[in-house]
Amino acid sequence: MHIAFLMDRLDSIAPENETTSHLMYECNQRGHSVYFLEPHDVYIRKNEVVARMRNITVPPNLSMKRYWRSLINCLKKDELIFETVTDLDALFLRKNPPLIYQSMEFLSSVNDQVFMINSTSGQILANSKLYTLNFPGIIPETHVSRDPVRLKKIIDDFGGAMVIKPLQRYGGEGVIKVSVLDRENLHSLINYYVRAYRSYPEREPIMVQEYLDVVQRVGDVRILLLNGEIIGAMRRRPRKGEFRTNIHAGARAYRHEVTPEEREICAALKDRLVQDGLFFVGVDVIGDKMVEINCVSPGGIPRINRLDEVKLEAKVIDFIEQKVKQMKAA
Repeated sequence: MHIAFLMDRLDSIAPENETTSHLMYECNQRGHSVYFLEPHDVYIRKNEVVARMRNITVPPNLSMKRYWRSLINCLKKDELIFETVTDLDALFLRKNPPLIYQSMEFLSSVNDQVFMINSTSGQILANSKLYTLNFPGIIPETHVSRDPVRLKKIIDDFGGAMVIKPLQRYGGEGVIKVSVLDRENLHSLINYYVRAYRSYPEREPIMVQEYLDVVQRVGDVRILLLNGEIIGAMRRRPRKGEFRTNIHAGARAYRHEVTPEEREICAALKDRLVQDGLFFVGVDVIGDKMVEINCVSPGGIPRINRLDEVKLEAKVIDFIEQKVKQMKAA
Protein backbone atom coordinates (compact mmCIF):
# COMPACT_ATOMS: atom_id res chain seq x y z
CA MET A 1 0.00 0.00 0.00
CA HIS A 2 0.95 3.63 -0.51
CA ILE A 3 0.38 5.57 2.72
CA ALA A 4 1.16 9.26 3.15
CA PHE A 5 1.40 11.42 6.25
CA LEU A 6 0.49 15.08 6.00
CA MET A 7 2.08 16.52 9.12
CA ASP A 8 4.54 18.98 10.64
CA ARG A 9 8.21 18.95 9.73
CA LEU A 10 9.93 15.70 10.68
CA ASP A 11 12.77 17.51 12.43
CA SER A 12 10.25 19.22 14.74
CA ILE A 13 9.20 15.91 16.31
CA ALA A 14 10.62 13.95 19.22
CA PRO A 15 9.75 10.49 17.85
CA GLU A 16 9.85 8.47 21.09
CA ASN A 17 6.76 10.24 22.45
CA GLU A 18 4.86 11.06 19.25
CA THR A 19 1.90 9.03 18.03
CA THR A 20 2.59 9.98 14.41
CA SER A 21 6.11 8.55 14.42
CA HIS A 22 4.83 5.23 15.81
CA LEU A 23 2.15 5.02 13.11
CA MET A 24 4.73 5.73 10.42
CA TYR A 25 7.14 3.18 11.88
CA GLU A 26 4.44 0.48 11.88
CA CYS A 27 3.60 1.19 8.23
CA ASN A 28 7.27 0.94 7.29
CA GLN A 29 7.67 -2.32 9.24
CA ARG A 30 4.81 -3.87 7.25
CA GLY A 31 6.45 -3.07 3.94
CA HIS A 32 4.11 -0.28 2.89
CA SER A 33 5.49 2.64 0.87
CA VAL A 34 5.46 5.65 3.18
CA TYR A 35 5.37 9.28 2.04
CA PHE A 36 5.71 12.61 3.81
CA LEU A 37 4.18 15.97 2.93
CA GLU A 38 3.27 19.24 4.59
CA PRO A 39 0.05 21.23 4.13
CA HIS A 40 1.60 23.66 1.64
CA ASP A 41 2.61 20.73 -0.60
CA VAL A 42 -0.99 20.15 -1.76
CA TYR A 43 -2.13 21.96 -4.91
CA ILE A 44 -4.26 21.59 -8.05
CA ARG A 45 -2.91 20.63 -11.48
CA LYS A 46 -5.20 20.21 -14.49
CA ASN A 47 -8.27 19.82 -12.30
CA GLU A 48 -6.59 17.16 -10.14
CA VAL A 49 -5.46 17.30 -6.52
CA VAL A 50 -1.69 16.83 -6.57
CA ALA A 51 0.93 16.81 -3.83
CA ARG A 52 4.68 17.25 -3.60
CA MET A 53 5.76 14.30 -1.50
CA ARG A 54 8.92 12.59 -0.37
CA ASN A 55 9.28 8.83 -0.24
CA ILE A 56 10.50 8.10 3.29
CA THR A 57 10.40 4.31 3.04
CA VAL A 58 13.54 2.95 4.71
CA PRO A 59 14.84 -0.52 5.70
CA PRO A 60 12.82 -2.24 8.44
CA ASN A 61 13.82 -3.25 11.97
CA LEU A 62 15.66 -0.05 12.88
CA SER A 63 15.42 1.39 16.37
CA MET A 64 13.09 4.39 16.58
CA LYS A 65 16.04 6.79 16.84
CA ARG A 66 17.82 5.30 13.83
CA TYR A 67 14.54 5.14 11.93
CA TRP A 68 13.92 8.83 12.51
CA ARG A 69 17.44 9.79 11.51
CA SER A 70 16.91 7.84 8.28
CA LEU A 71 13.74 9.82 7.59
CA ILE A 72 15.55 13.11 8.14
CA ASN A 73 18.23 11.96 5.70
CA CYS A 74 15.52 11.28 3.12
CA LEU A 75 14.60 14.98 3.29
CA LYS A 76 18.16 15.97 2.43
CA LYS A 77 18.05 14.17 -0.89
CA ASP A 78 15.74 16.80 -2.39
CA GLU A 79 13.96 14.10 -4.39
CA LEU A 80 10.36 15.27 -4.62
CA ILE A 81 7.65 13.00 -5.99
CA PHE A 82 4.77 14.75 -7.72
CA GLU A 83 1.76 12.50 -7.42
CA THR A 84 -1.97 12.82 -7.79
CA VAL A 85 -3.39 12.28 -4.32
CA THR A 86 -5.78 9.62 -5.62
CA ASP A 87 -2.76 7.37 -6.34
CA LEU A 88 -2.46 6.95 -2.58
CA ASP A 89 -4.29 4.23 -0.69
CA ALA A 90 -4.46 6.11 2.60
CA LEU A 91 -3.62 9.57 3.90
CA PHE A 92 -3.06 10.42 7.54
CA LEU A 93 -3.93 14.07 8.24
CA ARG A 94 -1.71 14.61 11.28
CA LYS A 95 -0.76 18.29 11.14
CA ASN A 96 -0.86 19.69 14.66
CA PRO A 97 -3.51 22.35 15.29
CA PRO A 98 -4.42 24.91 14.21
CA LEU A 99 -6.16 23.35 11.23
CA ILE A 100 -5.00 24.53 7.80
CA TYR A 101 -8.39 25.06 6.14
CA GLN A 102 -7.00 25.53 2.63
CA SER A 103 -5.42 22.07 2.70
CA MET A 104 -8.73 20.60 3.86
CA GLU A 105 -10.53 22.34 1.01
CA PHE A 106 -8.06 21.01 -1.56
CA LEU A 107 -8.38 17.46 -0.24
CA SER A 108 -12.13 17.43 0.32
CA SER A 109 -12.85 16.69 -3.35
CA VAL A 110 -11.01 13.34 -3.13
CA ASN A 111 -12.13 12.36 0.36
CA ASP A 112 -14.20 9.50 -1.06
CA GLN A 113 -11.36 8.17 -3.25
CA VAL A 114 -8.54 8.00 -0.70
CA PHE A 115 -9.09 6.75 2.83
CA MET A 116 -8.30 9.69 5.09
CA ILE A 117 -7.92 9.51 8.81
CA ASN A 118 -9.53 11.70 9.82
CA SER A 119 -11.84 12.94 7.07
CA THR A 120 -11.51 16.55 5.95
CA SER A 121 -15.15 17.36 6.68
CA GLY A 122 -14.92 15.73 10.10
CA GLN A 123 -11.83 17.69 11.04
CA ILE A 124 -13.39 20.97 9.92
CA LEU A 125 -16.41 20.24 12.12
CA ALA A 126 -14.64 18.88 15.16
CA ASN A 127 -11.39 20.83 15.44
CA SER A 128 -13.26 23.51 17.37
CA LYS A 129 -14.13 23.00 21.02
CA LEU A 130 -17.72 23.74 19.98
CA TYR A 131 -18.05 20.20 18.60
CA THR A 132 -18.62 18.94 22.14
CA LEU A 133 -21.98 20.76 22.13
CA ASN A 134 -23.30 17.87 20.02
CA PHE A 135 -23.29 15.90 23.28
CA PRO A 136 -24.94 18.25 25.81
CA GLY A 137 -25.83 15.51 28.29
CA ILE A 138 -22.23 14.48 28.99
CA ILE A 139 -20.30 17.78 29.05
CA PRO A 140 -19.86 20.35 31.84
CA GLU A 141 -22.09 23.44 31.92
CA THR A 142 -20.88 25.45 28.93
CA HIS A 143 -21.40 28.99 27.62
CA VAL A 144 -19.94 30.70 24.55
CA SER A 145 -20.11 34.45 23.96
CA ARG A 146 -18.16 37.47 22.75
CA ASP A 147 -19.98 39.86 25.12
CA PRO A 148 -17.89 40.68 28.25
CA VAL A 149 -20.94 41.81 30.23
CA ARG A 150 -22.78 38.55 29.53
CA LEU A 151 -19.71 36.46 30.36
CA LYS A 152 -19.18 38.27 33.67
CA LYS A 153 -22.83 37.70 34.59
CA ILE A 154 -22.53 33.99 33.74
CA ILE A 155 -19.57 33.62 36.10
CA ASP A 156 -21.30 35.70 38.81
CA ASP A 157 -24.47 33.62 38.56
CA PHE A 158 -22.52 30.37 38.59
CA GLY A 159 -20.90 31.45 41.84
CA GLY A 160 -17.80 29.27 41.65
CA ALA A 161 -14.69 28.73 39.60
CA MET A 162 -15.02 28.41 35.82
CA VAL A 163 -12.60 27.76 32.99
CA ILE A 164 -12.05 30.07 30.02
CA LYS A 165 -11.08 28.31 26.78
CA PRO A 166 -10.20 29.94 23.45
CA LEU A 167 -12.03 27.98 20.78
CA GLN A 168 -9.19 27.20 18.37
CA ARG A 169 -6.09 26.64 20.50
CA TYR A 170 -4.68 23.28 21.63
CA GLY A 171 -2.40 21.66 24.16
CA GLY A 172 -3.94 23.67 26.98
CA GLU A 173 -2.75 26.96 25.46
CA GLY A 174 -4.76 29.90 26.75
CA VAL A 175 -6.89 27.80 29.12
CA ILE A 176 -7.27 29.56 32.49
CA LYS A 177 -9.34 29.17 35.65
CA VAL A 178 -11.28 32.25 36.78
CA SER A 179 -13.36 33.10 39.82
CA VAL A 180 -15.59 35.87 41.18
CA LEU A 181 -13.15 36.08 44.11
CA ASP A 182 -10.69 37.96 41.89
CA ARG A 183 -13.09 40.37 40.23
CA GLU A 184 -10.60 42.98 38.97
CA ASN A 185 -8.46 40.43 37.16
CA LEU A 186 -11.58 38.60 35.97
CA HIS A 187 -12.85 41.68 34.14
CA SER A 188 -9.46 42.35 32.62
CA LEU A 189 -9.01 38.75 31.46
CA ILE A 190 -12.44 38.54 29.84
CA ASN A 191 -11.88 41.81 28.01
CA TYR A 192 -8.50 40.57 26.82
CA TYR A 193 -9.75 37.20 25.59
CA VAL A 194 -12.74 38.54 23.65
CA ARG A 195 -10.71 41.52 22.39
CA ALA A 196 -13.28 43.92 23.80
CA TYR A 197 -11.51 46.90 22.21
CA ARG A 198 -12.88 45.78 18.83
CA SER A 199 -16.38 46.31 17.51
CA TYR A 200 -18.82 43.56 18.53
CA PRO A 201 -18.76 41.61 15.21
CA GLU A 202 -14.94 41.52 15.24
CA ARG A 203 -14.55 40.18 18.78
CA GLU A 204 -13.47 36.63 19.59
CA PRO A 205 -16.12 34.37 21.12
CA ILE A 206 -14.74 32.33 24.00
CA MET A 207 -15.97 29.30 25.90
CA VAL A 208 -16.68 29.55 29.63
CA GLN A 209 -17.13 26.17 31.23
CA GLU A 210 -17.81 24.75 34.67
CA TYR A 211 -14.59 23.99 36.54
CA LEU A 212 -14.49 20.37 37.67
CA ASP A 213 -12.37 20.48 40.84
CA VAL A 214 -11.81 16.72 40.76
CA VAL A 215 -9.16 17.43 38.12
CA GLN A 216 -6.66 18.69 40.72
CA ARG A 217 -7.09 15.54 42.82
CA VAL A 218 -7.07 12.81 40.19
CA GLY A 219 -6.45 14.56 36.86
CA ASP A 220 -8.24 13.59 33.67
CA VAL A 221 -8.37 10.53 31.42
CA ARG A 222 -7.31 10.45 27.76
CA ILE A 223 -9.17 7.67 25.94
CA LEU A 224 -8.21 6.70 22.39
CA LEU A 225 -11.08 5.60 20.14
CA LEU A 226 -10.65 3.76 16.85
CA ASN A 227 -13.80 3.54 14.73
CA GLY A 228 -15.75 4.42 17.86
CA GLU A 229 -14.23 1.65 19.98
CA ILE A 230 -11.87 2.10 22.93
CA ILE A 231 -8.34 0.86 22.23
CA GLY A 232 -6.46 2.41 25.13
CA ALA A 233 -6.43 5.00 27.90
CA MET A 234 -4.19 6.78 30.37
CA ARG A 235 -4.72 9.06 33.34
CA ARG A 236 -2.97 12.44 33.30
CA ARG A 237 -2.29 14.32 36.52
CA PRO A 238 -1.33 18.00 36.49
CA ARG A 239 1.92 19.17 38.01
CA LYS A 240 1.82 20.91 41.38
CA GLY A 241 0.15 24.32 41.25
CA GLU A 242 -1.43 23.59 37.85
CA PHE A 243 -4.90 22.42 36.81
CA ARG A 244 -4.24 21.73 33.13
CA THR A 245 -3.66 18.05 32.38
CA ASN A 246 -1.95 18.42 29.02
CA ILE A 247 1.38 16.62 28.78
CA HIS A 248 2.77 19.73 27.05
CA ALA A 249 1.81 21.69 30.20
CA GLY A 250 3.88 19.41 32.41
CA ALA A 251 1.31 16.77 33.36
CA ARG A 252 2.40 13.16 33.94
CA ALA A 253 0.79 10.01 32.55
CA TYR A 254 -0.33 7.02 34.62
CA ARG A 255 -1.87 3.66 33.85
CA HIS A 256 -5.66 3.65 33.81
CA GLU A 257 -8.44 1.06 33.58
CA VAL A 258 -11.45 2.48 31.76
CA THR A 259 -14.47 2.64 34.07
CA PRO A 260 -18.06 1.67 33.20
CA GLU A 261 -19.00 5.38 33.34
CA GLU A 262 -16.26 6.26 30.86
CA ARG A 263 -17.41 3.47 28.57
CA GLU A 264 -20.91 4.95 28.60
CA ILE A 265 -19.50 8.35 27.61
CA CYS A 266 -17.59 6.79 24.69
CA ALA A 267 -20.66 4.82 23.60
CA ALA A 268 -22.61 8.09 23.43
CA LEU A 269 -19.98 9.49 21.03
CA LYS A 270 -19.50 6.51 18.74
CA ASP A 271 -22.22 6.90 16.11
CA ARG A 272 -21.65 10.62 15.57
CA LEU A 273 -17.87 10.24 15.35
CA VAL A 274 -18.06 7.46 12.76
CA GLN A 275 -20.72 9.37 10.81
CA ASP A 276 -18.40 12.38 10.62
CA GLY A 277 -15.41 10.29 9.51
CA LEU A 278 -13.60 10.80 12.82
CA PHE A 279 -12.15 7.31 13.04
CA PHE A 280 -9.18 7.97 15.33
CA VAL A 281 -9.73 10.46 18.15
CA GLY A 282 -8.64 11.22 21.68
CA VAL A 283 -11.42 11.86 24.17
CA ASP A 284 -10.66 13.71 27.42
CA VAL A 285 -12.82 12.92 30.46
CA ILE A 286 -12.82 14.57 33.89
CA GLY A 287 -14.90 12.77 36.49
CA ASP A 288 -18.13 11.87 34.74
CA LYS A 289 -17.91 14.59 32.07
CA MET A 290 -16.40 14.66 28.59
CA VAL A 291 -14.46 17.92 28.17
CA GLU A 292 -12.77 17.62 24.78
CA ILE A 293 -12.55 15.59 21.57
CA ASN A 294 -9.15 15.68 19.84
CA CYS A 295 -9.43 14.81 16.17
CA VAL A 296 -6.74 16.75 14.29
CA SER A 297 -3.64 15.02 15.67
CA PRO A 298 -4.69 12.92 18.67
CA GLY A 299 -1.82 11.61 20.74
CA GLY A 300 -1.16 9.15 23.51
CA ILE A 301 -0.06 5.93 21.79
CA PRO A 302 3.60 5.84 22.95
CA ARG A 303 2.77 6.52 26.60
CA ILE A 304 -0.14 4.08 26.72
CA ASN A 305 2.06 1.49 25.02
CA ARG A 306 4.66 1.81 27.77
CA LEU A 307 2.11 1.86 30.60
CA ASP A 308 0.10 -1.14 29.36
CA GLU A 309 2.84 -3.01 27.45
CA VAL A 310 0.79 -2.93 24.26
CA LYS A 311 1.26 -1.80 20.66
CA LEU A 312 -1.73 0.33 19.77
CA GLU A 313 -0.31 1.51 16.45
CA ALA A 314 -0.72 -2.05 15.14
CA LYS A 315 -4.48 -1.83 15.73
CA VAL A 316 -4.66 1.48 13.86
CA ILE A 317 -2.78 0.17 10.82
CA ASP A 318 -4.85 -3.05 10.86
CA PHE A 319 -7.91 -0.81 10.62
CA ILE A 320 -6.41 1.25 7.79
CA GLU A 321 -5.58 -1.87 5.77
CA GLN A 322 -9.13 -3.16 6.27
CA LYS A 323 -10.75 0.12 5.21
CA VAL A 324 -8.58 0.40 2.09
CA LYS A 325 -9.49 -3.14 1.13
CA GLN A 326 -13.19 -2.33 1.53
CA MET A 327 -12.87 0.86 -0.57
CA LYS A 328 -11.17 -1.03 -3.39
CA ALA A 329 -13.79 -3.78 -3.33
CA ALA A 330 -16.70 -1.31 -3.51
